[in-house]
Amino acid sequence: MHNKVKKKLLHLYTGELTATIVFIFVWLVYLQKYEWASVTGYTAYAFSLLEFILLQGTYYWYLKYNQIKLGDLGALPDRWLRLFKACKLINVVLIVLGVPLIIVQLSSFPANFYFFLFLYLFAIGEYINYYHIRLSYQTSEEINDWLLHKKLRSSRLARELKKLN
Repeated sequence: MHNKVKKKLLHLYTGELTATIVFIFVWLVYLQKYEWASVTGYTAYAFSLLEFILLQGTYYWYLKYNQIKLGDLGALPDRWLRLFKACKLINVVLIVLGVPLIIVQLSSFPANFYFFLFLYLFAIGEYINYYHIRLSYQTSEEINDWLLHKKLRSSRLARELKKLN
């Protein structure tokens, strides 16, 4: 059991880190294709927001992986949970600040609007996945459990943050 959990946490940690790095390369290809001058700061904002949230997920799973390596199956220590609670608040502020950018992006730079919107909604999805409801189910066991109970579960980080309050 211990090794299974450790392996899953390693997969989550390295998967999030890999996604973060791959998205940087995708961003660089996007910049080359559309030239730096035509890419709006709004699109860069959405990309930065996504990367910021992905890095939080990477760090969370890294901490959980290291915790399980030490044999601790409990919640993260309060000092780390306070960090994630602060990040959650920062994320909400950044997401809210992005709402008016949708209107400006659509009216001023329609050519980049859909890419901006994709990045922005992807960031919101990741935020929800980490801090509220678990949206990703990777194994057939997890999918079958979800189908059986017909309800979404709180994310691991959300459950840990509730214990902090």
